[in-house]
Amino acid sequence: MRQRSKMSRRRLHIALVYNAATGLVPDTPEDRGSTADLRQMIRHMGRALRSLGHRVTILPLAHDLFAFQRKLRRLCPDVVFNQYDDVVHGAFYEMRFAAMVRMMGFPITGSPALALGLSRYKHTSASLLHGLGIPIPPCTTLLEKVGDVDRHEWRFPLIVQPSQEHAGIGLDRDSVVRTKKALRRQASHVLRTYNQPVLVQLFLPGREFNVGIVGGKRVRLMPLAEVHYEDMPPDIPSIMSYAAKWIETSLEYKKTSILCPAAVEPKLARQLYDIAMRAFRAVQAWGYGRVDIRLDEACHPRVLEVNCNASLEDGIGLARSANKAGIRYPQLLQMVIDAALEGPPYDVRIPMQPFEKA
Repeated sequence: MRQRSKMSRRRLHIALVYNAATGLVPDTPEDRGSTADLRQMIRHMGRALRSLGHRVTILPLAHDLFAFQRKLRRLCPDVVFNQYDDVVHGAFYEMRFAAMVRMMGFPITGSPALALGLSRYKHTSASLLHGLGIPIPPCTTLLEKVGDVDRHEWRFPLIVQPSQEHAGIGLDRDSVVRTKKALRRQASHVLRTYNQPVLVQLFLPGREFNVGIVGGKRVRLMPLAEVHYEDMPPDIPSIMSYAAKWIETSLEYKKTSILCPAAVEPKLARQLYDIAMRAFRAVQAWGYGRVDIRLDEACHPRVLEVNCNASLEDGIGLARSANKAGIRYPQLLQMVIDAALEGPPYDVRIPMQPFEKA
């Protein structure tokens, strides 16, 4: 432990990597998920890392993977700070990128490739949790075609979404359905629009919580955050849709609020933390993340999603929860780096040999 603390205080060369691909998803001024907002976040993160005494090289990755590999090898950073996020519907470049960096022999922040892949294959992840006795929403089902709707008995209401997306992509006002006809219609829409199977789950009516987790072998659980939908108009479903997360001009965005720390009785708080940690470890997440949990009609917690490499934007999400725990933003980033230098358990360093484009 003493050696890791000394290492964390050492001045490091950090390669801060983000997805610089543009033109795949149209940007709009009111969209907080835009490329401009991403670049602003990366610049702010770079300043925070430099305030810790580290040398930071911001390294964009767009389409030329071979050029990126050559540049990363020339830089030879002490750690790669992974802020690479997919912008292509159904893509899994996050998983491939993490695998490539480890194969090159560099420590990387956040979860390893397997955990990133599991968190994107939502039905696989949910099945894993269910098999380990971790509660998930009832009726969790994968539909590969519209005709699969007739193969199951359904309890309504249901929530319908793409099975391989994150950040609220594919969740909108039509995602909560109350009839089989509406289920078929929304499943057809998801299949056509996102070209991937459909995840269907029972819509849970209870409170929704975010559990932030930071660290490696020894983790810190952040203060609970609760999503408040009380001000949402009755004709708009109480879900964390894409609009609620990112579109500042939408009613969903304006009427959704986060309370942190959440007002939770001790027994429920213990349940939420226990379930979140079990889910986090089950998918082999590492370094930092967020587990989203919602209560069912009996007020029992059920895991909606394990969000590996959750957003590290200052002032929101994980950073907001950390701040409530007395952890300043630069300190949070340092904790993420310390976990990367410690490395996931059983990780084997087998760096590949350099290769050039044929």
